Amino acid sequence: MGTLVVYFSATGNTKAKAEEIAKQTGGDLHEIKPVVAYTKEDLDWMNPKSRSSVEMKDKSFRPEIEDDTLDVSKYDEIYLGFPIWWYVAPTIVNSFLEKHDFAGKNVKLFATSGSSGFGNTIQELQQSAPEITFEEWMINGKTVN
Repeated sequence: MGTLVVYFSATGNTKAKAEEIAKQTGGDLHEIKPVVAYTKEDLDWMNPKSRSSVEMKDKSFRPEIEDDTLDVSKYDEIYLGFPIWWYVAPTIVNSFLEKHDFAGKNVKLFATSGSSGFGNTIQELQQSAPEITFEEWMINGKTVN
């Protein structure tokens, strides 16, 4: 069994942290990639009509992710990283969780955030993957547990 570091990064901050964690743990690195990349305009949280604002207002929205053949069954240690959007993980993370079978896995969450903490992240993610035990592990490079 091995270690998996999986992440979504819109601007590169979370990617850098994921690469650092993968290097430290010797884990495999996997990026959650949207079919349509996010632009700077898409990420304008001040604009209620921006793509990210619209997606985060609708908790059932699932951005389409690039097809991948990731086999999570061969990993026993999993780190999942993302930026915090509106106090939770971006809905593309839910898209990823719903696509893969994480039954019985413990998942350590790491996040990048301008100013907020994990908020209701676990509750939001648990709706997509009730079989996973999530742990708030690190935010902005600082462990929380």
